[in-house]
Amino acid sequence: MSETLQSVNDGNFEAEVLSASKAQPVMVDFWADWCRPCHMLAPTVDQIAKEYTGKLKVVKMNVDENMSSPARYNVRGIPTLLIFKSGQIQEQVVGVTSKDTLAKLLEKHL
Repeated sequence: MSETLQSVNDGNFEAEVLSASKAQPVMVDFWADWCRPCHMLAPTVDQIAKEYTGKLKVVKMNVDENMSSPARYNVRGIPTLLIFKSGQIQEQVVGVTSKDTLAKLLEKHL
């Protein structure tokens, strides 16, 4: 995980994601260590985090260690990316996606 990515958990989700999304959009990468597609998507998430520094907060949540938040937002498959703005989900991406596709989605919310 790169230095631009922070891990969040059920305990700090409210502050680090919901409250933070009132200042700038927050993208949460729901993943697990055993998930091959999650590892395939990780470099893309890293690149987005670096390129959008200052415009977008990017965090990761391990679904094996945190079950409340994924359940609350109906995360049923991983990897799942949720983009929050003003405390609400704006976009949901399930599965591996390209950087270009993700960038186009993000531009609508920046």
